[in-house]
Parts: sequence; structure tokens; C-alpha cells
Amino acid sequence: MDHLWPDPGMILYEQPMENALSADILDTFVWEEWFCKKTGKGGPPLLHLWRHPRAVVLGLRDRRLPGAARAMERLRSQGWSVCVRPSGGAAVVLHPGVVNVSVILPHSPGRLNIHEDFQRMAAFIQRAVEPWSGRAVAGEIEGAFCPGDYDISIGGRKFCGIAQRRQLKAYIITAFIIAEGSGGQMAGLVRSFYEEASYGQEEGYPLVTDGTMGSLQELAGVPSTDDFIASLKRIAEEELGARAARTPLLVPPEAKVELTSKMRSRYDS
Repeated sequence: MDHLWPDPGMILYEQPMENALSADILDTFVWEEWFCKKTGKGGPPLLHLWRHPRAVVLGLRDRRLPGAARAMERLRSQGWSVCVRPSGGAAVVLHPGVVNVSVILPHSPGRLNIHEDFQRMAAFIQRAVEPWSGRAVAGEIEGAFCPGDYDISIGGRKFCGIAQRRQLKAYIITAFIIAEGSGGQMAGLVRSFYEEASYGQEEGYPLVTDGTMGSLQELAGVPSTDDFIASLKRIAEEELGARAARTPLLVPPEAKVELTSKMRSRYDS
């Protein structure tokens, strides 16, 4: 794509790890659901950067596996926060070395083209990787977790996946990017979840294989997660025209309680 998102007035909000993210991973999806509604009602488009200390996020199809409830409880007993997200995709692992990027945009008449938006997100991430590698490419990596047409990989190993969430008047394009850590260990955790959740069922979930996942630290020599986030911010400011939020963006407490209850019930987290 020659240009990234042309929407004017985009706000960049980086959610601080130390205080804005609770132990409950669902809180972040509640935040995005609320601000997506705000954007749909005339609020500015948002670019949301966030991380979580220790979570496993499932897709809707994952939750339907016969042993999903038991596998989710096992993960919680090991200290993982677990939820089912409203966007597409399958199971992913989050830790401080995984950077999540969400672009929240209004539906513009005659403009919505989800493939273009996926391409734009892929281009955004590829440009952020360029200081270390120009070999990041988009295309599904068979055997990776959360597989999709817009997987981003280097040397055949995936480090990023992209999904979307639509509301009536706005939508979210979201990506997870493994900046630091062991892609192989993350793949092993997801594979063990599916082994337990499937009860031997052979279909309805990704078959995760060795050698398909990697971090940018492993694949491109990115020094740290902070270095990669700095690159993302630079591209966001220079090419998207995003400007950092001047104050914290918070969901009103009453709205947070109500929306959390609705999402937990709707997505059976």
C-alpha cells in the first residue's frame, strides 16, 4: 500500500503495563469495545498499544472445543489470565514481550474494505521492523498458532497475526507482535491447550507444529520490546499523523462493570 490510514486526528494511546492493565485480560477488550463505540459516535480514530504480563486469549471456535472449559481452568491454575476475545482468530499467548496494536476506525460511507485494512496493518508493522530487517512478509504460515492470510513472518516463521472486530458504526483492526521471548515455547503452550481442549477431536482448531513461530528478537535481532515499540510510535507519528493522548483514556467505572458482565456472558469467558 502506498499510504497507511488517511483518517485525520488519530490519537495514539499506549496503555501503561504497570497500572492500566489489571490481572484480568478481559479488561483490555472491554476498553477497546467502549472506545470503539465512542469512535463510532464521532470520537477520534485511535491507535492503541498495549501489553499484558501473562495471558492466553482464545477465539470463539476455541471455546467450542469439548474440553475448552477444563483447559481454561488449568491455565488459570497456573497463573494465566484467560478470556475469549470478540475479534476473529484463534488462541494466542501474551506476555511482556508481546506488543498488541489496535487501530480503531469509524465506518466511512463507501470506504470499508477489510482486506485493504489488513494490508495497511501489515504494511505498518513491516515498516516498524525495517530498522532491523526488510524480509518481513505477509502470508499464512501453516502450522503457526492463530493462522491467517495476513500472518507476518521472517524466514518462514511467524511473529505477528492480524484480526478484526466490527461494530455497527466503527471497527477494530488488531495485531499481536512477538517482539521478545521464545516463539517455540509460546507455540508449545498453545499446542498443549488444544491437546487438552480437543478431547482427541481432529478438526476445529489449528494444528500447531514446531519451527513455525519466532520473536523479532530471534528472527531479526531486535534488541528489546521497548526498541520495537519506539519504532511503532515513530511510524505512527510520521506516517499516520497520530498524536499521543494528553491524558489517560479511561472507561467510566459504571460502564466498565456493565460491559464486562455483558462480554463475559456473551463470549463465555
